[in-house]
Amino acid sequence: MVKGCDASVLLDSTKEMTSEKESPSNESLRGFGLIDIVKSKLEEQCPGVVSCADILVLAARDSVALSGGPYYPVYTGRRDSNAVFLNRAAAELPNPFDHLPVLLATFASKGFDGREIVSLLGAHSIGVIHCKFFEKRLYRVEGNHNPDPSLDLGFLDLMRARCNNSDPESSQGPETYSKRVLNSSSEELGLISMNYEGPAFGTQYYQSLLQGKGILYADQQLMTMEETGNWVRAYASDASLFRRDFALVMIKLSDHQVLTAPMGQIRLSCSEVA
Repeated sequence: MVKGCDASVLLDSTKEMTSEKESPSNESLRGFGLIDIVKSKLEEQCPGVVSCADILVLAARDSVALSGGPYYPVYTGRRDSNAVFLNRAAAELPNPFDHLPVLLATFASKGFDGREIVSLLGAHSIGVIHCKFFEKRLYRVEGNHNPDPSLDLGFLDLMRARCNNSDPESSQGPETYSKRVLNSSSEELGLISMNYEGPAFGTQYYQSLLQGKGILYADQQLMTMEETGNWVRAYASDASLFRRDFALVMIKLSDHQVLTAPMGQIRLSCSEVA
């Protein structure tokens, strides 16, 4: 989403630049060490050939397949960025708290339409999500002291229990809450699995939205407009349609504004410029 698939997000901070990992939208990213292991093995066998950007694309493709999603073809030959784009990451990455019109505009600026957005968000079928990315909607929404009315009440109770019933704006005050977030482990603050209802990649995600059980505010927002809601219903009832559309949009995303020779570089280490 930021300058195309160029592995800029893998670069660590230096004296000269601040990593995109520091962007709030990237706080949930994990697995950097695994990418480093893959890169190290590749460098042993074919040094200077496979870019970190290609590793990310291939790892995403195989992770989807191993999780029960579709296997799709991808091109290789990408090059790695030699710079980071922290400001663009903060401004251009989708926000889990976005209203649907904002979400649609964010993706539209990258060339994705409503149908593609709904299918792409099916990726929220796997992984885990930290409570801080949805906790506010459990207690108050936009100044209202009531929880998000789009949430199923049973699911609301489940998420509150998983997040230790911690109101981020309770009497403890926002400063105290911020310190607790910084000083606590993930286990203490709570995590929710994105496939909490079952392993079905895609279909279960959309069925959950129909039941008011979307974990992220941006997820549940897909039900607030007719076009996106219709695609949610279509994917919930037709796994084959979802798998086809998801594969196509992932191919499109992996080809978005890529760097190819002579631009960019092939890093020797994914966390630093060659």
